[in-house]
Amino acid sequence: MEEPKSWDELYSIDLMPSELFLKFREQLQGFRVALNLEFYNSPMNECQGKLVLKPLSDDRRWKFIYEPLRQDVRLVSKKIPITNFLSLQVGIGHNFESHATGWKWKLTSCLGGDGVSRIRNKTSLALCPGVDLRFGWRADYVLPEFTGAVGTGEALFNMNSGRLEASLDRIETILTHHHHHSKDQEDT
Repeated sequence: MEEPKSWDELYSIDLMPSELFLKFREQLQGFRVALNLEFYNSPMNECQGKLVLKPLSDDRRWKFIYEPLRQDVRLVSKKIPITNFLSLQVGIGHNFESHATGWKWKLTSCLGGDGVSRIRNKTSLALCPGVDLRFGWRADYVLPEFTGAVGTGEALFNMNSGRLEASLDRIETILTHHHHHSKDQEDT
């Protein structure tokens, strides 16, 4: 029978995020305008800025993204569900520096990895009106495995205890300003 593993060998949890986002959002006249400041510390320290425009309606199908430092502009569809776990996103973009225009597509899954051993998700926490935190996390796991044999010289019963590796990959602070106008302003 396999030697039991210590707790340190069964799991690891990394709480140091590799991405920190600060998002400023303004909602007006049926649209959300956002300025995103994105800080990455892996594989190298980098900061990116994005301007994002998207409709607020429930059936919003697109968003417009402008990245001034990269001189990129993109029109991206919302994620289109193909199955419960699989989504497709398509977009067209233009880079002003290289004068290149092209299409991109992305197939994503909350399961990620090999489709079985990874879970990726986002969890949101509303701190107060207009202030939200969103955490991007993942968990990679190997399920316990039980084996056994009779008459082969191998152990009658063997157990591999599995392993869990979890990490907090992204923290987003989202500041939203709701633009309210009175009935008097609409009449003028």
